[in-house]
Amino acid sequence: MGTLKTGICSKGFTLLELILVIFILSLVLALSFPNFTLEKDGKLKSEAGRIASILRYLNDSAISTKELHTMKVNFKEKVMRYKGPEGEKAEKIDNLSRITLQSRGDVSEGELTVFFGPSGAGENFSIHLTGVELSMTVVFSALSGRVKVIAQEKT
Repeated sequence: MGTLKTGICSKGFTLLELILVIFILSLVLALSFPNFTLEKDGKLKSEAGRIASILRYLNDSAISTKELHTMKVNFKEKVMRYKGPEGEKAEKIDNLSRITLQSRGDVSEGELTVFFGPSGAGENFSIHLTGVELSMTVVFSALSGRVKVIAQEKT
């Protein structure tokens, strides 16, 4: 135990040193982990965006290659399989609730196949996703080939 000339024990840190270390640590953590709080429906929004991208991709690929592309949705497994120019791929969609088609209405059971031909998809349809606080709908327009994502708060 050492003593200064004034007779005060010099063991330990000063308050200023402790405050400085805490400030530096909090600054490093704030920059390293910008968002600890994830949105409850963050995955829902991500899935809706992925579905919208896949629909655009299938429609554009079918038109440009003049080939038939398919999208199969299995409601029991909540999996969407699609076949494009690069082959078959599968996406798990945990928040999938139903698909609404002009010709068949609401479909929420079994397996559904949507075709994208040389002139694009044959009909308008919408894919409905349900989350904790939000529900989202991915709307596909067969006439324009546009895809729109609509978010609605649950009541």
